[in-house]
Amino acid sequence: MNIGAVGAEGRGETDRLISQAALELERRGLRLSGIIKVLQDMPDNSHQCDMDVRVLPSQNTIRITQSLGHGSNGCRLNPAAIADAVGAVEASLDGQKPDVFVLNKFGPEEAEGRGFRAAIAAALEQGIPVLVGMSGGQANKVAFADFTAGMAESLPISVDEIVTWCLKVSRK
Repeated sequence: MNIGAVGAEGRGETDRLISQAALELERRGLRLSGIIKVLQDMPDNSHQCDMDVRVLPSQNTIRITQSLGHGSNGCRLNPAAIADAVGAVEASLDGQKPDVFVLNKFGPEEAEGRGFRAAIAAALEQGIPVLVGMSGGQANKVAFADFTAGMAESLPISVDEIVTWCLKVSRK
């Protein structure tokens, strides 16, 4: 089982690392499946938690957050949009064998047994290496360690080293 996890301090840093590594892997000709965060500057009047993800290998994007109204502090993840993203990713795995499966974040949905958890398991069952971003609270990290039976490799906080690991485990 080849599963690598990386987590960086600072808001958005893990997303930046995963997205930049995925773009470099694509530039080098690797076939990817999964999702990465679309890196973009947020307008001043936007909610800083708006998140669009790109479904790999396509250029299709899905907004996985929702507006809850001014002053809301609740969880902004849109379960329907996440289900759409999961469906698109699972469809990309059907009959295809990408070089690497990439997930921008093992978050609360995955920690609770939903989200992209089944897609990660399907990729691993097919022998596809998995690159996962880790951020958030301790509960997500504990759930990830349980899910991977502690077999995930902790990767350095470096785009170059993440790319090197992906190239090595994909044998490219």
